[in-house]
Amino acid sequence: MAEDVALVSAADYDALRSGAALVNRSDRGRWRFTGEKAAETLTGLVTNDVSALKPCEGLYAAALTPKGKIVADLRIFCESDGFLADTGAAAAPGWRAMSRKFINPRVAPFTEISEQTRDIGVFGAGAAELLARVLEDGGSAHSQLSRYSHFRARFTGGVEATLIRAMDLGDIPGFDIVVPAESEEALRGQLLALGALPVSSGVLDVARIEAGIPEWGVDMNEDTLPQEANLDDLDAISYSKGCYVGQEVVARIHFRGHVNKMLRRVTFDGEQMPPRGTELVDESGKAVGDIRSSALSPRLGGVGIAMVRREISPGGKLVARWENVTAGVAVA
Repeated sequence: MAEDVALVSAADYDALRSGAALVNRSDRGRWRFTGEKAAETLTGLVTNDVSALKPCEGLYAAALTPKGKIVADLRIFCESDGFLADTGAAAAPGWRAMSRKFINPRVAPFTEISEQTRDIGVFGAGAAELLARVLEDGGSAHSQLSRYSHFRARFTGGVEATLIRAMDLGDIPGFDIVVPAESEEALRGQLLALGALPVSSGVLDVARIEAGIPEWGVDMNEDTLPQEANLDDLDAISYSKGCYVGQEVVARIHFRGHVNKMLRRVTFDGEQMPPRGTELVDESGKAVGDIRSSALSPRLGGVGIAMVRREISPGGKLVARWENVTAGVAVA
C-alpha cells in the first residue's frame, strides 16, 4: 500500500471513537498578536471577520494570495489582551511569511510562540469527561464550549493553559491544550495516569478524511481557491466584512460565478487505496479529478478526499487507475 495512504491501528481508532485519545499536536505553528490594531490588522489579512470576535471566541479562516489562492488556513482565538493564532505544520511557513510581509509590528506587535508552547490534543467520546478530572475546579465548562471557543484553564498542580474546543475531526469531540513548554510533561503525565491513550497523528488523519475536512499541503495548497476547498461550508469566509488580501476573487466567485472543481468525499471499492495524485476518470475515460487524501478506515473501509469537477453529481461513479490497479470510486 502506498506510503501516503493513512493507516491506523484498531486500538488507536477505538480510543478516538469511544475513549480519550492523546496526541502530540505541537508541530502546529502558534502566534500571539497584541495591540489596539490587532483585530483590524488580522481582519485585513484573512477571509473571516476577526474584528467581530469577543474574548473566549474563535474562528476558522484562510490567508490568501492577491489572486485568491490559499496561503494557509488557520484558527484565530480572541483573548482578553490579544489574539492567539495557529496553523497546521505545513501551512505555518506561508502564514509566517505573510505576517512578516503585511503586519507592521509597531501597529500590531506579534510573536511566534511555537517553541515556547506545546499543544496537547485530547480527542474522542471520553475527552470532556477526562478533562473534567484534571481541571482544578472539576467543572464542566469545557464540555459546553461552542465551535473554536476557548478559555484560560487551571489544571491540577497549578498548570495554566489555554483550553480550545477543536473542530478538526467533524463530529468527534476534541480539545487542544496550549500549554507552556515547561509544563507539558506534567500535564501529559496526569492525562495518561487517568487513562488517556497516546495515539499517532495518523489516527486523526483517518478521522479527518472520514469527515471530509481538508488539510493544507495535502488536499489544498497555493493553487487552490477557498471555494474549491469548501471553506465557505466550513464557515471560514465572511462575505459581509471589509477588504482583505484576495477578497476580490473570492467575492466574484460567490456573487457572480462558481468554481469548476471542488473537494469531495469519496469511497473506494476493495482494500487497495489509490495514492495521492491518482487520476480519476468517468465512464467515458475522461479525466475529471484526482485523489488528494486516502485512508483505510476500520469503520467505513476505503475513504478519501478528491478534487472533482463540479458536474459530477453526488453518487457519481468514477474509476481510479494507478500502477496495475483499478478501483471503483463513489463520489459523496
